[in-house]
Amino acid sequence: MHSMRNAGAGEESAAGAAERGAAAQARGAASADGSAQPGASAAGVDADGWWRKQAMLSRVGYWGLHAACLLVFWVGVQASDLWLLAATFFVRMFAITGGYHRYFSHRSYRTSRAFQLLLAVLGASATQKGALWWAGHHRIHHKHSDRPGRDVHSPRDGFWYSHQGWIFDGRWDDSPLEQVRDFAAYPELVWLNRWHVVPPLAMAALLYAFGGASALVWGFCVSTVLLWHSTYSINSLAHRWGTRRYETSDDSRNNWLLGLLTFGEGWHNNHHHYCTSARQGFRWWEIDVTYYLLRALAAVGVVWEIREPPRHVVEAERQLDCAA
Repeated sequence: MHSMRNAGAGEESAAGAAERGAAAQARGAASADGSAQPGASAAGVDADGWWRKQAMLSRVGYWGLHAACLLVFWVGVQASDLWLLAATFFVRMFAITGGYHRYFSHRSYRTSRAFQLLLAVLGASATQKGALWWAGHHRIHHKHSDRPGRDVHSPRDGFWYSHQGWIFDGRWDDSPLEQVRDFAAYPELVWLNRWHVVPPLAMAALLYAFGGASALVWGFCVSTVLLWHSTYSINSLAHRWGTRRYETSDDSRNNWLLGLLTFGEGWHNNHHHYCTSARQGFRWWEIDVTYYLLRALAAVGVVWEIREPPRHVVEAERQLDCAA
C-alpha cells in the first residue's frame, strides 16, 4: 500500500496544483454539508515530535510485540479470547482500509470532521503511526510505484524490504506533509500524528484493565501483529502474486485470498488502475468488505459521495492517472 521517487518540476507542479485544488474544494463545500473543514495552515508544523527521535525504542517495541505473542502459551486461550481477537482485528483493519487508505490517502468519499477524527484515532490504534504519515507515504507510493529506490516499499528493492524492511529505513521516518496538505491543515490530525502512540497504549491499558493479561495478549499483541503483516502483504505479495487485469506501469496484482484477508485491498491491480475509487472489487464476485461497510455507513448518513469506478474505467485497458 506505499512508495517514493524524485519527480520532475512539471510533475511536481501538477501534483501541487491537484493537492491545492482538492484542499480548496474540501474547504469550499464543507460549510454547506457539514463535512470536515481544515482549521489552520500546516506550514512550519512539526507533525512527528518526540517519537521521531526514538528509533531504537520503536524497534524494541516492534520486535517486542512480536515476541509477546508467545505469551499465548502462558495465558492460554478461551472462546472469549478468540472473539476479542476477531473484534479488535476487524475494527482496526477497517480503520486502516476504509480510513487510512481509502479516505486519508485517496479521498474516495466524504465525511464529517468528527468521523474523520474517529477514523484517525482507530487507525492509530493499529500501531501503524499517524494518518498523515501513513497517507503521505502512500501517496508517494502511487506516484512512484515499483520504481526501485523511489517507491517506499517495492518488491523490486527486495521482498523483505517491501514487506517490513522499509519501516526501518530512515528515509521514511518523517511525515511528508507536502503530500497531505489537505489533511495537515487539521490541528487535531497533526496532534494525533505527533502522538500516534497514545491510542495503542490506551487500548492496551483498557484491555488489561478490563480483561487481564489474556485480553492484552490476544486483543492487542496477537491482533496487532496480524494486522501489521496483513497490511504489509499488500505491499509485498500483492505486487508479486496474483493476476493482472490491467496493464499498469507497476507490478500490482489482483489476489482473491489477500482480498478476503484485508477486506478488499487484495484487488490491488484494480486499485492501481483507478485509485480514487472507494470500491476496489470492480466485479460483483470480487469481495470487498471495506466497500460494503462504507455503503452501510452511507445508508445512515455517516459518509457520502462515495466514488465508484465508471463503466469506461472498468472496461479500459490503459492505465489511468492515479496520483493519489
